Amino acid sequence: MAYRRSPLMEERLASNRERILAAARRLVAAGGYREAQIAAVAAEAGMSTGMIYRYFRSKAELFIEVLEAAVGHEIELLNAIAEGSGTARQRLYAAVECFTRRALTGPGLAYAFIAEPAEPEVDTARIRVRQRLGDVFKTILRQGIEAGEFPPQDLDASAACIVGAYTEALVGPIAPRAERVKDRDRLTQAICEFCVRAVSAGGAASAASTPAPAPARTRRVR
Repeated sequence: MAYRRSPLMEERLASNRERILAAARRLVAAGGYREAQIAAVAAEAGMSTGMIYRYFRSKAELFIEVLEAAVGHEIELLNAIAEGSGTARQRLYAAVECFTRRALTGPGLAYAFIAEPAEPEVDTARIRVRQRLGDVFKTILRQGIEAGEFPPQDLDASAACIVGAYTEALVGPIAPRAERVKDRDRLTQAICEFCVRAVSAGGAASAASTPAPAPARTRRVR
């Protein structure tokens, strides 16, 4: 007869895994990917390093799971905006604004997710993440084209360019030891306007002409 774990054992294993992931998130948020060494995660979680390796084969594998969980939350927020009220231009502006403000609020975690040097498998996971983010913007662009707000265009290319534009624009401001942005509103507005203008058929994409349907609630990236 095959061994079957009891519900209590399954719950304990899941709890241990969540403790490990939460500890890794805290370390990455505080000091970046470089600070989330297995030994440090074990100490933060109150476990042995051997226990960590029971759940994750490497630091990269652990970080990728942290990354994908955090991005899943970001995509939930962006999907809520994409499916919300307002014109396509307004929703595009609001979605870019949401991501940008949250990244500037939690720069350590955002930099680790976007650009911090890491293993090749982490970079591969980052590409998958960008594609998932791009899918949200493809939805908004498609609706905008159908409504006549945006000209016909290659959705894959345009969505990838939007994600690439706002993530690249954030790398400098959120990098470790970088001088923190004094006027976040101005930077955020500039990034949002550029993204809307890039897919529009001309005309300004100012905050006045493209207001967000509702102010995005700024919370730390998690």
